[in-house]
Amino acid sequence: MPPRYRRHVGTSAIQELLTAAVAAVETRDDEVDESLLWPEERAAIGQVVPGRWWDWVMGRRCARRAIAELGVDPRPVLTGERREPLWPAEVVGAITHTRGYAAAAVARATDVVAVGIDAEPDEPLPAGVLERVSHPDEREWVAAARDLGVAHPDRLLFSAKESVYKAWYPLARRWLGFEQARIHVEAGAGVFEAEILVDGPLSVVSGRYASVGGVLLTAVEAHGAESV
Repeated sequence: MPPRYRRHVGTSAIQELLTAAVAAVETRDDEVDESLLWPEERAAIGQVVPGRWWDWVMGRRCARRAIAELGVDPRPVLTGERREPLWPAEVVGAITHTRGYAAAAVARATDVVAVGIDAEPDEPLPAGVLERVSHPDEREWVAAARDLGVAHPDRLLFSAKESVYKAWYPLARRWLGFEQARIHVEAGAGVFEAEILVDGPLSVVSGRYASVGGVLLTAVEAHGAESV
């Protein structure tokens, strides 16, 4: 049976990229209220610059709302050693934010193995970054890419790998380098596939992407059949 996607009036852009097993919430709200954080979350962030403060508050706000959509009791979402969100034991998920946009996506661990999302400005990567994060064949694809629905395929490649890492790390508990995943994009379809080039909990991950209001979004979710 093909995956079911949530498509209805009011659905968030990030939710459009995920199946019905995942609950996703996004915001572009610029009203940052410290009361939105649990005390444990406030203590965990420490002292940060204002922009990072917005990211933290709005990311956690989205996370809490997404968890509530699953019917899971709300709990603080703290961070691990690589700044990854620490979800309730029965939940998998990811948080992302960029330039006034924040989103969270979560699922029950009994339904989905892993979730990864990423948001980036739909702008060219800084000089030299593409060479550091891509394989030669991926760079050839970037140079020739057309009709993707995004302005900058180099940024799409980067974002897809970020989403894959966010799905990989909570399962593997070890780093996945940019060169350890190869991305294959299906032009015009808004979908991509990530081939993981090292042994671990995932071998292939499917994803979707879109560019909405100048923000490039990618999302992946891994199900049992994708585990090795």
